[in-house]
Amino acid sequence: MKNNNKIAIAVTGASGSIYAKVLLDKLLLLKEQTLEISLVMSDNAKDIWQFELANDAYKNYPFKIYSKTDFSAPFASGSAKYNTLIICPCSMGTLARIATGISNDLITRAADVILKERRKLILVTRDTPLSLIHINNMRTVTEAGGIICPATPSFYSKPQTIEEVAATVIDRVIDLAGLEQDSYRWGK
Repeated sequence: MKNNNKIAIAVTGASGSIYAKVLLDKLLLLKEQTLEISLVMSDNAKDIWQFELANDAYKNYPFKIYSKTDFSAPFASGSAKYNTLIICPCSMGTLARIATGISNDLITRAADVILKERRKLILVTRDTPLSLIHINNMRTVTEAGGIICPATPSFYSKPQTIEEVAATVIDRVIDLAGLEQDSYRWGK
């Protein structure tokens, strides 16, 4: 039975397309827990996906895909009642635009809407080292109600493949989004 979860996924041009792929794969498996899943990708995200994963499989998911310039997408407005926006991976440029309120594309507009509506914004940041500008932008987004979830894998579960390593991050993201899943739990 589906609940009322509406989730928008945004993929930006940071390295780490594997995180986006694992997230989309897991959401596909958990689709009975969602009412709607939407996807938007920056142009750089598409290029990096192609470079890192050597395919354009993001086109094959059964989620509605929106153009980064489509401000008529439902999650561009609070009235559509999307519960969660996950930006995975989230570039430092996207983080900066969100932190300063610059809504120049669908991704940053959706983040602005999620924050103003006091809903769940999860940014899977993927960069290192961090400058003071990055840290201050993370602070600003956190103080505004967003969740910074760096793409920092854990190794408690003894992952054996790159997908399993990426899943250690994505399992946390899925938990933060409030979806139920069977994943490694400390102490079990």
